[in-house]
Amino acid sequence: MNIVIVEDTPVNLVLMQNLVKRLGDHDCKLFSEPELGLAWCMADAPDLIIVDYMMPRMDGLEFIRHCRASEQLGNLPILMVTAAADKEIRYAALEAGATDFLTKPIDKNEFNPRVRNMLALRESMIAETRRADLLAEEVRKATEEIHARERETVMRLAKAAEFRDPETGYHILRMASYSAAIARQIGLPPPMVEQLLQAAPMHDVGKLGTPDHILLKPGKLTPEEFEIMRQHTVIGYEILKNSTSPVLQLAAEIALTHHEKFDGSGYPHAQQGEAIPISGRIVAVADVFDALTSVRPYKQAWDLDVARNYVMEQTGSHFDPACTEAFDACWEEILEIHAKYRDEPQSV
Repeated sequence: MNIVIVEDTPVNLVLMQNLVKRLGDHDCKLFSEPELGLAWCMADAPDLIIVDYMMPRMDGLEFIRHCRASEQLGNLPILMVTAAADKEIRYAALEAGATDFLTKPIDKNEFNPRVRNMLALRESMIAETRRADLLAEEVRKATEEIHARERETVMRLAKAAEFRDPETGYHILRMASYSAAIARQIGLPPPMVEQLLQAAPMHDVGKLGTPDHILLKPGKLTPEEFEIMRQHTVIGYEILKNSTSPVLQLAAEIALTHHEKFDGSGYPHAQQGEAIPISGRIVAVADVFDALTSVRPYKQAWDLDVARNYVMEQTGSHFDPACTEAFDACWEEILEIHAKYRDEPQSV
């Protein structure tokens, strides 16, 4: 234990140092000037402070107040040395935050048990802090395991939808990463960006409920078939909406709104402008851009710059201007994502 003794009388300093040595192998720091003692305590955080009341320039009360105002010394055991008759000083010391008292003249029969008790208190505080840290670490690990299982569930559901859809390969990874890049550029907070990265792959999970003859049709859909196809947004929302997971709740929101258009001409509810959740507005840009630049059974992949220009041309009609501006501003990151999750070449 590190014990600091602050006392302007050299004889008392030496006496208390010798008494401390008898209590065990403790490191004792002596200060005759309270300012120096306080500075050391602030920098090194001892385990126990013994401070005299009557000192020049800074008395014991002021010393204790400075300690209690410090975060690292706020709960530290502090013994204050006072004359036996100074009751008012004792009351003031208690108000200032003193833990216990020593009386002058110093008596080893009083000094030893009081210091021993304060050191035991400090050991209990340290042990409690360690237990709290251990518990916090266990909670962190358990939470991370839950999040890992949640991420796995999200990806498996997304994969299940992908197996029924011509959109194969790295589509869900690309569009989720595009979405996160746009969100960061817009200035969404990091936790929201991370949730969006995890939730975006679920945008088309509702296609699990789309009939094969419509989902896999190589040609153009009839108006009736297209109306059925549109329902994948509502189906995806119904699959995900009642989850207690924030990620799956966000995924439900994305599933429902990523086909809405900024001018109100989208589906399923023809929402307009900022009535569309920001998650849906972001994913709309990412999803369309990836669809344009990916090979499908009915088309070749568009050139990246051509697709970029198309997205920018749709500003204010299909897409939120804030999202297209962010998309354009992080173009280099978009290119890196496209290269990282490149599909294997395939013929149409």
